[in-house]
This record gives sequence, C-alpha cells and structure tokens, in this order.
Amino acid sequence: MNRRTLLGAAALPLAAALPARAADDWDAVAAHYDVTRDVIQLEHGNWGLMPRPVLAEYRAQLDRVNRETSFYARRTMPGDIAAARARLAAAMGVGVDEIAFTRNATEALKTLILGYNRLRPGDGVLMADLDYDSMQACVAALASRRGVTVAKIALPEPATYQGLIDAYAAAFDANPRLRMVLLTHVSHRTGLVLPVAEIARMARARGIDAIVDAAHGVGQIDVTLPALEADFIGINVHKWLGAPLGVGALYIKRGRVADIDPDPAEPADAPLAIHTRVHTGTVDFAAQLTVPAALDFQQAIGGAAREARLRLLRDRWVDRVRDLPGIQVLTPPDPRLHCAITSFRLTGRTTRAENMALARTLLDQHRIFTVHRDGLASGSCVRVTPALMTRLDEVDTLADALRTISRA
Repeated sequence: MNRRTLLGAAALPLAAALPARAADDWDAVAAHYDVTRDVIQLEHGNWGLMPRPVLAEYRAQLDRVNRETSFYARRTMPGDIAAARARLAAAMGVGVDEIAFTRNATEALKTLILGYNRLRPGDGVLMADLDYDSMQACVAALASRRGVTVAKIALPEPATYQGLIDAYAAAFDANPRLRMVLLTHVSHRTGLVLPVAEIARMARARGIDAIVDAAHGVGQIDVTLPALEADFIGINVHKWLGAPLGVGALYIKRGRVADIDPDPAEPADAPLAIHTRVHTGTVDFAAQLTVPAALDFQQAIGGAAREARLRLLRDRWVDRVRDLPGIQVLTPPDPRLHCAITSFRLTGRTTRAENMALARTLLDQHRIFTVHRDGLASGSCVRVTPALMTRLDEVDTLADALRTISRA
C-alpha cells in the first residue's frame, strides 16, 4: 500500500500536504473508515476503528486461522506471528527482543507493575490522579504484595510544562525511598501529555525506575518508544494504530528483563526473555497477524501528518470555546501538553452526575457522542476524542453546541 493507492490517484501525497489546506486528502482518508454517521462520533478513545483495508486483512486472517486451525498454528503460524512482532518492533524503534504481544496495554502494564521485583519492604512507589484506574489499582496492590509505601499526587491544574516536572520533583523529594513511579504519557481522562522523557530522566538520576503507560500515546503522537526514555512501557496497538481489538504490546529495554518476574504460568526453567514475562495462552491470532496491515496503512499516511491532523481537529473546536464564559477546558493550550484528546466541564460542575448529564445533553440535543470521565482530583469532566475519520464540520458542530450550552 502506498499513498497513491490509499488516497486515490487524484489526491496529493499526504505527507506533503498540510491538513489545513488539503481537506480533500483527509476526506479520502476518512472514506476508508466505515464509521457511523448516525451521530457525530467524538469518542474514539475506547479503541480505534479499523480502516477498510485492515478490516479486509483481518477477515482474511481470521478465515485462514479458522479454516486451517492447528495445521497452521503448530507449523508455520509462529513464524508469521514473529514477523508481525518484528514489524511492530521496527515501527516502535526497538529491538525484536525488547517487545512482546499482549492483549492490551492493561495486560502489559499489569505485568510490569506487579512483576517489578526490585522493590523491598519500606521502599516507595508513586502514582498520580490522572493515571488509569487499573494501573492505580496495581500500584496500590504493591503495598500488600511487596510491603512498600504507596504515594499519590494530584497533578497541577491548570498544568504547565515546568509545573508538571516540578510536581514530580517535589514528590520525589518528599518520598526519598521511592524506587518506582508510574507515568502516563497521554491521560485517558483529560488528554494531558506528560513530559515523560524529562521526568523519567529525573527519576533515573535518583535511582527510580519509571513504568510508562503509553496506551494513548503511541499513534496519537508521532513518537517511538526510545524517545520516552523509560525502560518499561505498555502500549496499545488497537487504539491509535488501528489494529484489531485485542492487540497490545509490552516493552522491556534490553538488559532489564531480569527486573520483571516471569509469569507464574511459565515453567521454572523459563528462559530470561521478554516473552516469558507475560503468558496469555490462546489469543486472537488473526488480530496479531493483521498488525503489519495496520502499520502499512498508518505509515502510508505518515506519523507527522497524522499527528498534525489530530491536532487540527482538536484545536479547531477548543480555540472556539476556550474563552466562553461557563466552559472550563482542562487540557492546557501548550502544544507540548496535548494532542487529539481534550476534556472540559461547565464551570463549577464537577460531580459525576453533572458531567454524565452534560454528555447526555450533547447526545440527545446535538447528536454528539462523547464520554464523561471521573478520577481527577478536581472532579469529573467530559472527554472529546476525534480521530482520522472525523470531519472538520463535526468539530465545528461541537463548538456550536457548547456555545449554546454555555448560554443556557
């Protein structure tokens, strides 16, 4: 697949076209997605829609696995899975020995957090209010499993680049026995992009390992895993990279595998290798085999062009509502601290019930589908998540709806 076949012969090469002046190109990209237009779908954060070529490949792989069953699975499929993993490793900028398939980022991060074996009784671990709920639960479980002290901070709001770094520096100073910190690259609650590399470097200088949740970062932001400067990372492949549901990945930097316990389901003599750190059993093999097709599609678009388009969609509606009385945009304007996802609330309306009602109003009265998010120290909010198939007029409709709501 190349840009010509992706966009059509009449389209400009996407990597050379600025999204703001090449709407026809993005219409051509959107045409590859069979997304419902019954509503304006601005909740693409749950998982990513497969474009038509990827869906066709998934169906073909599913048909093959179903048709040939063990005759394929026990003979040539392991090599095909290994090739798919190698493609993902190359796209992520890491060695094939540093990455393993999981079913999602949650499974990858659970493996890393609960398996991190450098903790001793009395050591400390740190998390933040914007971290994913399941990952917070795993960190909290280390108190009983490893005998450590668990600390939690609320990230500053409004956030600034230096303010976020300072917040972690203060937490490191306040907890001198910290040995591990959970960092979320892009928050699923607000879309806040954390300066992960800077914080991870600061942590390493103090003898603290960072475990990074990049579930929403990879693919939304044009980044490779080494750029995050952390030795332990969990990612999703079925969110912003558009692979079938049920594909994530675990990254452990070369030389650090021994610091993560083998999965209990592995034999006692399991080799010192990343694949022994996670044991999933039988999975959707067809989904993993489709990863190369998903990467082909995304690489035909180009990471920088994809990120620029997502930023355009986000900035288009945010710039029109940020100064409206009664609308509080939670995600900072600093482009280093956001990409596609942004959350908002009505000023002073911080309860879960109020934000659920706001999401219902957007759907019932304006045909706009969003989702409320809880867990922030400051209260609940409504999350807006556009994607590549989102049209400019759809985010314009959101801005118009919020203008109407703010006057009510």
